[in-house]
Amino acid sequence: MDATVERSFTAPPELSRLQRRALVVGVVASLVAVAGLLWDRAHFFQAYLVAFLFWLAVALGCFGLSMLHHLTRGAWGVMARRTFEAAARTLPLLLVLFLPLLLGLHDLYHWVEPGDDEILQRKAAYLNVPFWAARAALYFAVWILIAWRLTRLSRRQDESGDPALFRRMQAWSAVGFLALALTGTFAAIDWLMSLDPHWFSSLFGLWFLAGMALSGLTFAIVVAFWLAQREPMAGALQAHHFHDYGKLLLAFVMLWAYLSISQLLLIWGANLPEEIPFYLRRLGAGWELVSLALLLGHFAVPFLLLLSSDLKKRARTLVKVALWLLAVRWLDFYWHVAPTLQAQHGAAPHHLLTGLWLDLAAVLGMGGIWVWFFLSQLRQRPLLPLRDPFLAEALRP
Repeated sequence: MDATVERSFTAPPELSRLQRRALVVGVVASLVAVAGLLWDRAHFFQAYLVAFLFWLAVALGCFGLSMLHHLTRGAWGVMARRTFEAAARTLPLLLVLFLPLLLGLHDLYHWVEPGDDEILQRKAAYLNVPFWAARAALYFAVWILIAWRLTRLSRRQDESGDPALFRRMQAWSAVGFLALALTGTFAAIDWLMSLDPHWFSSLFGLWFLAGMALSGLTFAIVVAFWLAQREPMAGALQAHHFHDYGKLLLAFVMLWAYLSISQLLLIWGANLPEEIPFYLRRLGAGWELVSLALLLGHFAVPFLLLLSSDLKKRARTLVKVALWLLAVRWLDFYWHVAPTLQAQHGAAPHHLLTGLWLDLAAVLGMGGIWVWFFLSQLRQRPLLPLRDPFLAEALRP
């Protein structure tokens, strides 16, 4: 390896200060959210579920992108590999953060008490609390096991530089990518689609996986930009790396839009009574404005911006698009969760000043704790895989 590759890539000291600030924000916002539990229990669990799904999508998105990188290679993955790995290692924390949802099952999921509902009684073999919890345990077990195995192989590569480890990580990624697609699909059905157990969509799993990849990539771009402003990554992350991230970002934005619009067209065209209420609920009572904001903010605006090759090469501009998309990803989950739960509870859409504070407190509280743990993982390893056989090529101007 040349001198550029051999130099130290230890995490900058600013990461420790950022880590402490994230923890403070997380603790303070979490206390505000817990106070909201006393104010409105149903709204608290709604906000908590949206926050959990948002940060889970970031972690699983990074996990999936790390395996995609091992399967396809490319400079984009080498430069962001440590971010992907650190985010994947937060899955045990997300398992802990998942547990409070068990206390709010009655507030979130109508199928917990099916009553005289004939449809729910027919689905009871699948939609019941013990089986639902067992499936959740299986999902996390699969994710954590594969992430742990890939991280262990990556560490061994750092220590020995054995070229055979590259093929072993590829093999594990092939299995893991398929496992993530299957478990991610079922997790989306269990945790999100079953909020309205009368509604279903055959595209829902693919929609969740596409959004998951988008969440992970936007977060990785934000981290890459922050690191690129400081040594030792200031000279390593270059314009062509951000250009690659921008192209991937455009592809995932288009994929999310394609799946979302396809689902809408299929359901709207069929006009079946068990499917169409999902969209009717979101096209009235004030939700039509949120739907329009989602269409413009999640697709139209970023799509038009990312068509520019110059924008994708300018890291400072690209990170603004990534931050925007990261915020709209939260809105996407909110749009899926809130209208259903508010309709079930007979509540009108929460006013900005009386309800949204709890949603923001939940996502910031969980996010602060998650980012604190993520940064602790990121600091444990060099910011680049120094013995990766493709690193020298990735660092070329």
